[in-house]
Amino acid sequence: MALSNQQLATIFNDIADRLEIQGDVEGTSGVFKTRSYRTIAENLQALQRPVADIWQEGKLNEVPGVGKAIHDKIDELLRTGKLDFYERLRAEVPDGVVDMLQVSGLGPKRIKEIWSKLGVMSLSELEAAGRAGRLRHLPKMGEKTEQKILAGIESLKRRATGRMRAGDVLPIASQMRELLRAVPGVLKVEYAGSLRRGRETIGDLDFVAATTDPAAVMHVFRSQPDIEEVLGAGETKSSVRLSNGLQVDLRAIDPSVWGAAMQYFTGSQAHNIRVREIAQRQKLSLNEYGLATEDGARLSFDTEEALYARLGMAWIPPEMREDRGEIEVAQSGGMPRLITRQDLRGDLQMHSTWSDGAADVMTMARGAMTMGYAYILITDHSQSLGIANGLTPERVRAQRKEIDAVNRQLLDEGLSFRVLQGVEVEVKSDGTIDLPDDVLSELDLVQASVHTSLSQPRERITERVLNAIRNPHIDILGHPSGRLINEREGGDYDWEVLFRAAAQHDVALEINADPARLDLNETHARRAVELGCKLTISTDAHHPSGLQQIIFGLSVARRAWIDPDVVINTWPLEKLRAWAAHRGVE
Repeated sequence: MALSNQQLATIFNDIADRLEIQGDVEGTSGVFKTRSYRTIAENLQALQRPVADIWQEGKLNEVPGVGKAIHDKIDELLRTGKLDFYERLRAEVPDGVVDMLQVSGLGPKRIKEIWSKLGVMSLSELEAAGRAGRLRHLPKMGEKTEQKILAGIESLKRRATGRMRAGDVLPIASQMRELLRAVPGVLKVEYAGSLRRGRETIGDLDFVAATTDPAAVMHVFRSQPDIEEVLGAGETKSSVRLSNGLQVDLRAIDPSVWGAAMQYFTGSQAHNIRVREIAQRQKLSLNEYGLATEDGARLSFDTEEALYARLGMAWIPPEMREDRGEIEVAQSGGMPRLITRQDLRGDLQMHSTWSDGAADVMTMARGAMTMGYAYILITDHSQSLGIANGLTPERVRAQRKEIDAVNRQLLDEGLSFRVLQGVEVEVKSDGTIDLPDDVLSELDLVQASVHTSLSQPRERITERVLNAIRNPHIDILGHPSGRLINEREGGDYDWEVLFRAAAQHDVALEINADPARLDLNETHARRAVELGCKLTISTDAHHPSGLQQIIFGLSVARRAWIDPDVVINTWPLEKLRAWAAHRGVE
């Protein structure tokens, strides 16, 4: 099987990593060489067609970034499945040395120093050297850097779960679902498992297909172009591994058992055990085909609602199925009202070309109108973060003129949609706010965020954020932990203290819907609301397309059992303005 676009991109990125560690990339020509490998990797990932097809057509030169050297390397990889240059480079720069790039704060130059001076050739050897105090004696290292490297290794261990972010899996699942829906005989097909439950990371992907022709859907499923290996090929179940490592399972079932199958394969395991126990107390057995009585009679269910009702429960939304009290609530018949997409009236964090966004204010506004929103809050970065075009006080006031002009134009068009002016103001490492109070007081709403020095000790970083919460001009605390899923852990806050302060000062806490963040997470969001906090669910969009990511933030909120009333961007604009005005007077 020909190498996929993703596999080729991985090889070229790895070549660039090894060249940088090797150190033979100094000067303009060296930088250009590594950049060319990174560029072709990006371009291969962005291609809409398999590069193997383009290669067979003799049109590799038409792929952006393909010069003669890259052309020859792709040709060799697709002809032989390997690349001699790459194999020589792997022998010169061991895999274990490259693995050290995963440690936060370790760059190629420092890795080469550790490798060449200490002979460290793996993550385990790096950790041993750090714990023995050997790293601190290298040039420009010291004890503080050594401790940061050890902390980075610990963080890497915790992240090494083998799970992908939901935001990376959902596009794959959606495309695959459409492919399977088109197969003759398929009446319904949906993804189940942890993706349907809205978990932030996904171990593998599960599909259920109701079909009158299992063989046809299994054939199409196993013939997809991005499959690296077929792990199982049965009549009603198949498993494959994609080129990105994701395992995907498909079960083909009779349409009459759709409800039971979806309940069973959605999980979670803990939830299903509890449901099965309830069935057993009623002298019934439960599996993916439905319920069975003691005398063997089969009860089939084509909807989940009917199955739960037969067991004496209200239907339980998939996001709640984690055995966290939902069974007892469903038995009482009083299920909570969970927030939905239709409840949202606006998005309260996004960026424009005034800082690091890719679209101007009007373009963001029109994108939000297609979402059915009534308002948005523009929250470009403040000056100290180092973001290009971070807002100074003067630029904040200049931006107001543009936002006013956008609102006038919308009004002239007979549209009631409104753009609010805000800012994502940085809470600096010493706890000070990046813009003066007189500037903040002129804005409609203000979001404060922490982006730097996340490794500060608990007492210090907590007090730093408390300083922002106590400021009467701060309305929202953005992506509070600062984490990046599978990349970086968040700050070590005293969350109870933080939540109680936010409730006391009526500062809303953000659930950031960027699938790399999902911050607050579900556990923190639920506890914050228990302590009286208000929330926002916003996208942090940098382009109108990013507004679609709101679904990931909604999943977090639904998993946290959040009622829409505590989410301030479900409120009408008048109520939101009144709340912000009241907050500013303390």
